[in-house]
Amino acid sequence: MKTAAPEVEHLQRKVLRVLTTTQVLGAAGVTIGLAFSTLIAASLSRSDAIGGLAQTSAVVGAALLALPAARLAQRRGRRPALVLGYGVGTLGALVAALAVALGWWQLLLPALVLFGGAGSANLAARYAATDLAHPHRRARSVGVVVWAATIGAVAGPNLAGPADTLASSVGLPDGVGPFLLAAVGFGLAALVIGVFLRPDPLVVVRDAEPEPVVPAHCTGGQASTRGSVAVWRSLRSSAKLALVAIALSHTAMVGLMSMTPVHMNHAGSSLQVVGVVISLHVAAMYGASPLFGWMADRLGRIPVLAIGAALLVAASGVTGMAPSENAPQLAAGLTLLGFGWSAALVSGSALLTESVAVPDRPAAQGLSDLCMNVGGAIGGVTAGAVVTAWSFATLGLVVGFVALPLLAVCVYTTLQRPA
Repeated sequence: MKTAAPEVEHLQRKVLRVLTTTQVLGAAGVTIGLAFSTLIAASLSRSDAIGGLAQTSAVVGAALLALPAARLAQRRGRRPALVLGYGVGTLGALVAALAVALGWWQLLLPALVLFGGAGSANLAARYAATDLAHPHRRARSVGVVVWAATIGAVAGPNLAGPADTLASSVGLPDGVGPFLLAAVGFGLAALVIGVFLRPDPLVVVRDAEPEPVVPAHCTGGQASTRGSVAVWRSLRSSAKLALVAIALSHTAMVGLMSMTPVHMNHAGSSLQVVGVVISLHVAAMYGASPLFGWMADRLGRIPVLAIGAALLVAASGVTGMAPSENAPQLAAGLTLLGFGWSAALVSGSALLTESVAVPDRPAAQGLSDLCMNVGGAIGGVTAGAVVTAWSFATLGLVVGFVALPLLAVCVYTTLQRPA
């Protein structure tokens, strides 16, 4: 039964309110894990190497859940898939709190794998925002949901200290409080999704568009849930471009961003200065997403992908050429890097969504999130190896050359489009 347009618009506004709320809650918990898991793991194990595995464990967890959650969404809708992600994250945060209380880093690392489930749900939420969105406002819907994560990303680390103090006041060991706070955030996000994301937007759009029309410039077969390779092979060319752009931009962003604090530390930069540089980067990542969503709806998805790739190339040059003591130049470079990531994520997510038939979208979107998380992990590890073997400037050069083919393909595709 086809849903009337005014009713769809009303449901979409409700969906966006629910998703922005859960993005704030989920992002707060995720950033708490990013901010404190490395320090706590290193403290418990007395090993920096184990500390480095903490964030990797969370990324692995997000990657492992991406495809199972996508399959669940394909069968039953967005609501159970998002509840699963936040639920697994809640369990992980509680087990992490227990591990800290017991002083067992061996338990903390598997707990952080579960913790990563909430990160997977936060990523998947942007696709739920596209289900009922009008095609001319689809990218803006993605941008709004991504932007909402800014609030949680800023609030989370700032609330972790008071949470730890409160936990300590009732006799709990240091380090337990932040994970308990993350568990509360993830649990509330799961509750909000379970109670208020009704009717399920993906179920509604399936009923409204049983035989969706896919843009004429897209060619190829439909996606499948048989496996990631099968999904990739069945994707249309525009969907493959979107998926590669999202994964590549995330890989480049993580690689360059993760080594910038290390580069600045060589010049003796204070934690406060490093914090300001990273904060500007995060603000650019999330704060500009509504602007890039508007641009993608007005100018087209692939032209904005080209803008994102150009920003990544520019960021690699500005950042890579910056001396370790030049904080303003590094801040400018990481700001450009954040803008490039945002443009690619928002426009790429919209392009991927509209390039795949409705019944097969969750599989393609799940593969996108899997590649994004795997790319982030590879980017961090590879960046460390490049800087160790050569230099930070070499890393900037590598990132720039990796982004150049994406820029060339997007520009060529834009120029070949019919007027």
